[in-house]
Amino acid sequence: MPSAQIATGLDVGSTKVVALIAEVTEHGELRVLGIGESPSSGLRQGNLVHLEATAEAVRTALARAEKMADLSVRDVTVGIAGDHLRSINSRGVIAVSGRDNEVTPDDLRRVVEAARALAIPSSRAVLHVIPQEFLVDDQSGIKDPVGMAGVRLEAEVHIITASATAVRNLERSIEKAGYRAAQVIAVPLASAWAVLEEDERRLGVILLDVGAGTTDLAVYFDGSVHHTAVISMGGAQITNDIAIGLRTPLEAAERIKIEYGCALSSLVERDAALEIPGVGGRAPRAIRLNVLAAIIEPRVEEILTQARTEVGRLQGHDFLAAGIVVTGGTAGLRGMVEAAERVFEMPARAGLPRGVSGLAQAAHDPRYATALGLAMAAAPRRRRFAGETAGVPQGSRLREWLRARVPFLG
Repeated sequence: MPSAQIATGLDVGSTKVVALIAEVTEHGELRVLGIGESPSSGLRQGNLVHLEATAEAVRTALARAEKMADLSVRDVTVGIAGDHLRSINSRGVIAVSGRDNEVTPDDLRRVVEAARALAIPSSRAVLHVIPQEFLVDDQSGIKDPVGMAGVRLEAEVHIITASATAVRNLERSIEKAGYRAAQVIAVPLASAWAVLEEDERRLGVILLDVGAGTTDLAVYFDGSVHHTAVISMGGAQITNDIAIGLRTPLEAAERIKIEYGCALSSLVERDAALEIPGVGGRAPRAIRLNVLAAIIEPRVEEILTQARTEVGRLQGHDFLAAGIVVTGGTAGLRGMVEAAERVFEMPARAGLPRGVSGLAQAAHDPRYATALGLAMAAAPRRRRFAGETAGVPQGSRLREWLRARVPFLG
């Protein structure tokens, strides 16, 4: 199979690494060919703390995905998270240079570059510069100004940066595994691409990717991302609470969380019970499920409250009509959607991957949302390099042309 038809996403998480290999169909959709997972101990709350352990987990996950897909890959699109991610909205202004004051693709490139020309420390790496809207002579709300007449062109953009050291260490771990990080994508964006509908982006929506070590947040409205953030808490903290509260091993706590856990005590039957193993060979004992829920609920509420506080800093956050989409591994916890509705006082739904075929578990499991979003990011990039013609494309291809020349993803 030609490499131009293959897209590989690599989700390097705090407790596991997920590799997903997909074929890009002629309609631009993804057909999943292989998924590989491997436990990981090389990251803590999204930050790489053990290079060798991370490299080994990456190698194992990709090898398993390659075996399932029956092919080999070299380049991967990898996601990055952690509390080192930062975002800011910026504006750039230029004078229109085209004949008869007509906005040209070169004007678009220059105004985006002007918007990203911030005093960013050398310790930071710019991951994405995402145009939100353009203004021509104070006329706002323009998505594609090429061909319009005007004297002044402005661009409002969302810029996402990361620790340059964190980016390089992530790339090094992948290189040690024998692969190449072709793109590094902020996890909140990747998850959003996989699960959000276009009308949700336009009406305004909060995307919460509740992973093991971190909760990644993205806020969209008017079709563009306006805020991204990372909260340094996730499902691993819930598991740890269960292990301590019930005095049971971590492995058992994780299994109990997945099989019996609930984010809201009100959803649990009072008389229901389960048997849990003891620590250090102690005898198992029975507990009621409402006791388990009473341990989980406060941590879930803390995570969601921090996310709501983050969103509350945005002007106009009360007008996010599409509400909340919850995805990620911890989204499968019973009552998670209802808990989000209660904390945010907004409608919520579970975020399942969309626009994908092939392996059934990829299409219906929020655990794979980030890996699928990363593969989606890889897919247009490969098609563009395989089929791009000389010259400057116009109209609908302008966005892809810009994406090839500036960090322009969204």
